[in-house]
Amino acid sequence: MPTPVSFLSSGLRIAAHVYTPEAANGRTLVIGHPGTSIKEQSPALYARKLCDNGFTVLTFDAAFQGESDGSPRGFENPAQRIEDFKAAVSWLAIRPDVDPARIGLLGICASGGYVIPAAAGDRRVKAVATVAAVDVGQQIRVGPDGKQDPAVLEALLQGAAQARTAAARGGPIGSFPIFPATEAEARAGGRHVWEGWDYYCTSRCDHPRSAKSLTWDSIDRMATFDAFRFIGMIAPRPLLMITAEHAVTAWMTHDALALASAPKALHEVPGATHVELYDKEEAIDDAVVALTKFFDQAL
Repeated sequence: MPTPVSFLSSGLRIAAHVYTPEAANGRTLVIGHPGTSIKEQSPALYARKLCDNGFTVLTFDAAFQGESDGSPRGFENPAQRIEDFKAAVSWLAIRPDVDPARIGLLGICASGGYVIPAAAGDRRVKAVATVAAVDVGQQIRVGPDGKQDPAVLEALLQGAAQARTAAARGGPIGSFPIFPATEAEARAGGRHVWEGWDYYCTSRCDHPRSAKSLTWDSIDRMATFDAFRFIGMIAPRPLLMITAEHAVTAWMTHDALALASAPKALHEVPGATHVELYDKEEAIDDAVVALTKFFDQAL
């Protein structure tokens, strides 16, 4: 069972879990969750498997999400998400049972975008890996498949602007739902929309603390974020990016790797989709084999 702990990030209490292996290999990993997720979902699956392979693992809820502090709930601020990773490294770096020279980051989905700038600016991070990495900026601007109608972005930015003005008049900032209301609506949105709905909104992995809405002032922050702008600054520390053969977001991983400097590597999980890398045992096991080999050599 993981041990509950907490640390501060920009003055906010961050709720976390530490997974301690029976036979530690001296390496420590920080795992971040997808954008609206929590530490008990996909990070917990990866943490348990990597812990079984000898890694000490820290998972955490981002600020404004899960059990962590921050209001309003569902606020997605890329700058804060990056700071959360650095704060996690700070907490680990001064622990007597952690070797500060052997700390690596693993980001899943949106966190796969956030670990890149976090590591680019923080030399305490010695190796970086991503699973189904998503740049939330690109997701807002052009959609997960890169084919979004430009009118969608304009409507979102107009909504954010109106919400900010309403808040200036003393009202709440407001939020909007991330997922369709029904299975039929989710299926009509295409495979990626339906898979996200099926993961977060059904018994498959629904959780009461997992956010199902975003605050409107998240939108303009996300729209002007560029997760991979400084990916070249990670080198000469090693980078591994994992995607899935049928992931609609795979293009983001390929584009990011093209910008990265060596040493860098790509691992593609055959037959899997983006969301299947969250909880499908076969897909996760394939990814964990690659992650174990990578961090064993890199840390």
